[in-house]
Amino acid sequence: MKTCLVVDDSKVIRKVARHILETLDFQVSEAGDGRDALDQCQAATPDVVLLDWNMPVMTGMEFLKALGEVDLPRRPKVVFCTTESGIGHIKAAIEAGADEYVMKPFDRDTLASKLQIVGLA
Repeated sequence: MKTCLVVDDSKVIRKVARHILETLDFQVSEAGDGRDALDQCQAATPDVVLLDWNMPVMTGMEFLKALGEVDLPRRPKVVFCTTESGIGHIKAAIEAGADEYVMKPFDRDTLASKLQIVGLA
């Protein structure tokens, strides 16, 4: 079964994303900030990380940078999931190592298409 780590400081967003991902046959784990997410990636690397931009402790961009600096058996795909819609934000995320970008609010079809683009659906 494919695995996804949902990283968002909003419990509601994590719950919605979990529900959608489980209908797409993903095993889902959750983190409330980038630091917790990084620890979880080092313990058991997921296939994909659904990553929020603005979070306490460690932001999505800080997580992406740190993810590139840790030694993992393989790098998970990273899909930024955020309300930041400016082309500058999207470009910065892709340049920092994100594989895809989805806007909040999202639905099942949108998320499924982004996962397909990164090769996981």
